[in-house]
Amino acid sequence: MDTFLIYTPQLTNRIDFIFTHIFFRVLKLEFGITVDINEYNAHEGPKMSYTEQGIADTFRVKPYGLLHEQGLKEHTITVSDYEGLKVFFLTDENADLPFDIFSASFFLLTRYEEYLTAPGDKYDRFEAIQSLAYLHGFLLEPLVDKWIMLLKSKLQFRFPGLEFPVTQYSFISSIDIDNPFAFRHKGLVRTVGALLKALLRGDLNSFFGRFSALGGSAKDPFDTYDYIDSVEHKYKTKSLYFFLVGDYGRHDTSVPFRKLAYQNLIKKINAGHQTGLHPSFNSNKSFELLEKEWKRLTKVTGQKVQRSRQHYLQLKMPETYRNLIRLGIREDYSMGYASALGFRASTSMPFRFFDLGDDIETNLTVFPFEVMDVTLHNYLRVRATQAMSHISKIIDGIKAVDGLFISLWHNESLSEQGMWIGWRKVFEDMFEYASVQELPAVELPEPQKTEITEEISVQNKKEQH
Repeated sequence: MDTFLIYTPQLTNRIDFIFTHIFFRVLKLEFGITVDINEYNAHEGPKMSYTEQGIADTFRVKPYGLLHEQGLKEHTITVSDYEGLKVFFLTDENADLPFDIFSASFFLLTRYEEYLTAPGDKYDRFEAIQSLAYLHGFLLEPLVDKWIMLLKSKLQFRFPGLEFPVTQYSFISSIDIDNPFAFRHKGLVRTVGALLKALLRGDLNSFFGRFSALGGSAKDPFDTYDYIDSVEHKYKTKSLYFFLVGDYGRHDTSVPFRKLAYQNLIKKINAGHQTGLHPSFNSNKSFELLEKEWKRLTKVTGQKVQRSRQHYLQLKMPETYRNLIRLGIREDYSMGYASALGFRASTSMPFRFFDLGDDIETNLTVFPFEVMDVTLHNYLRVRATQAMSHISKIIDGIKAVDGLFISLWHNESLSEQGMWIGWRKVFEDMFEYASVQELPAVELPEPQKTEITEEISVQNKKEQH
């Protein structure tokens, strides 16, 4: 079968980005793009046009116009239903798809709306309830992934000989370390203060529990690392850890980074797991602070840190990602909401960050997560006995599109202490429901890039080895 060929009269960075994501990175299809209509007409293999006017005997999607724009502007979005899916950017009911799947996917993946909407919560975060997905009822769906499966089925119907490589569902467990220890290594002032507060509250369990942990007769409640290892061993997988190493502050209350016990814990976990930085709350507004924390973790691990997840999920588009790129971070795992489960970018698949301000695809890969322990307990007020009914629906939706499920837990939520009693069972049940054996490595292939000019006739998409 010949290369799948796409014709568009004008090739832009936006078109290159979204076509590469959909066809090459998700569908794993080798394809080319041409701006030469004669070459397109001469091509005898499977092909598609992305054009205003129809071309005889060709699969066609009509452009909405977003991919030919530069900069940002307000778009009036009307959401409709098509073959059981929410769609928008309707263009031509006579085309093979009546909506511009490429512009709509681009809008959701790039988080276009977050550039135009003021943050809505007390931490200056874009809120789930502000999103198009929430307002139109598709926040719990990997809608972009479903659109891609729809496109795939229509192409297969039109071109029965067009073969798509097999894709596979996968699962990543991730752990944020906000507080590596509950009682130990906090320093004299914080420890004495906590003991006095426990006495004044009449909380004798906390008072004596703290004494036992400090004296070594009991394990620190947040020291759940061996437990996590045991669950990982049972399901033959490894969690991805993110460490908070910022200075003490109102929202950054971790053990001081200088404590050898914390540094030794980081080294121990790093020896057997992939790890990353958990930038402090304040670092989101200071590149110098972010760089300082990056250097700290790099020094302890002996490796240049290339992964990150924002503390409190502080994510401001595009500044946060620009700062990470400036540091050399290659992967970010912050794409999710604190207040709601689901798909912030309407996808379970990793994708490259496209900077709408500069109108370019970057080398930062965004890994969306869908489920967080704190979301279930603190925001949604879900009981431990009810949690799996919510989690399983998310996982089922991802399995249906051969996507990637990423969970976010904290070491402290597995302590079986206080409000987290009963949540270890949720963690274990989630692993059992989500796990697959011998997980494939999740890495976005890098196509060969050619400078986009009007003289280009075909741009082949081949993986660099």
